[in-house]
Amino acid sequence: MNKLVIVLLTFFLHPIFGQKPVPEKPRILISTDIGGTDPDDNQSMTHLLMYNNLFNIEGLVSSPSYGVGRKEEILRMLDLYEKDFANLSKKQKGLATANYLRSITKQGRKGGAPFLGYTGATEGSNWIIQCAKKSSKQKLWVLVWGGLEDLAQALHDAPEIQQNIRVYWIGGPNKKWSANAYAYIAHNFPNLWIIENNSSYYGFFSKTNELDRIDESDFYEQYLANAGELGKDFVNYYKGKVKMGDTPSLLYMMDGDPNNPTKESWGGSFEKINRSAKVDFNRLTTEKDTVAFCTLVSFQFKGPKINAPKDSFVFYMETPYAGGAQKWGGYYLGDGFYGLHYVPKQAEIIHYKITSSIPEFPTGEGTLIVTNQWPGKMHSTDIQLGPNWYSDKSDPALYDGKIQGGKTISKWRKAVMEDWGNRLSQ
Repeated sequence: MNKLVIVLLTFFLHPIFGQKPVPEKPRILISTDIGGTDPDDNQSMTHLLMYNNLFNIEGLVSSPSYGVGRKEEILRMLDLYEKDFANLSKKQKGLATANYLRSITKQGRKGGAPFLGYTGATEGSNWIIQCAKKSSKQKLWVLVWGGLEDLAQALHDAPEIQQNIRVYWIGGPNKKWSANAYAYIAHNFPNLWIIENNSSYYGFFSKTNELDRIDESDFYEQYLANAGELGKDFVNYYKGKVKMGDTPSLLYMMDGDPNNPTKESWGGSFEKINRSAKVDFNRLTTEKDTVAFCTLVSFQFKGPKINAPKDSFVFYMETPYAGGAQKWGGYYLGDGFYGLHYVPKQAEIIHYKITSSIPEFPTGEGTLIVTNQWPGKMHSTDIQLGPNWYSDKSDPALYDGKIQGGKTISKWRKAVMEDWGNRLSQ
């Protein structure tokens, strides 16, 4: 009878908690903009360090496409981890040492790529190549928590590594900040194996109709406040409210078979897409122009011929943000042509202006209407993709409020936090 009860409990609890152990420890490399404008990378790093015995971590790369994120912030967190290591090791076997993790922490590009999408090699991009070229039966999973600059550079410098890696990218706003690197990868590596998570990850933390508003809980007070130095540090980010917007990439690697993105998992469920939305304009847009969120909007203007190298940063697109403005760089393409890539992160009406100090440059103001389903309406200018490009499920039934694909992750949030709470309580 006891065996029967155990079998029945196993059967009924599995749909609730969803997680199946990964058959073998995955090889992972994290590319993060930690220390930049969004402190949720620090929260996700705390989670990673407390769970790192589930992974073979081969790299921690600082790759801030925007802001002041640097590898020193990773090293600071490793100092905290080192202080907690003895206690954490009593609860979990096989944790990596702080010294080992320091040895694989590398600095990537500081800032976004120019229009071309790549510039020169960095310590971080070279490390991606080195890890990807290791002799292994397993693929290297590159989990990107920020921009794509170092991944783009690595692919440019060693295109053969495309066959050895798999990518899970937290896109959305990160796509906005690394539009040039994204354009380069999508155009030149359409057969890359990648999960482009532009919105589903919001389901882990957001209020359903306010994408950047965090659902509140008492998790910090209940579990993290007394969980060593890393736990104490956690309160410095969103006052301890759990966001961890990059953590779905880790959850995906913890749960079942990561080689099948269409299945349910803690880190989301995705569908193949055969095109990446891209719309070209050679003029300022109006309220009659509509694109899907996360579309690559490519502006090309004709202007004066100037004495400047190609890919020189020479003009801005300004968009309103939080009472101020965000500026997006535009570049000289040569022979009197100018280009700019822009990616809207969410459904909205965008009013912008184009500015430049170049005399006779075609400045002005424009409007762009952004809709709430990616990749949205087909355009002849869309980038055609290969068989292994996955993204957020478009089924309306899986929207969590405004969040496309949000329910593929939000449904597991309670189970994920209970699992972490249990690990901290051991």
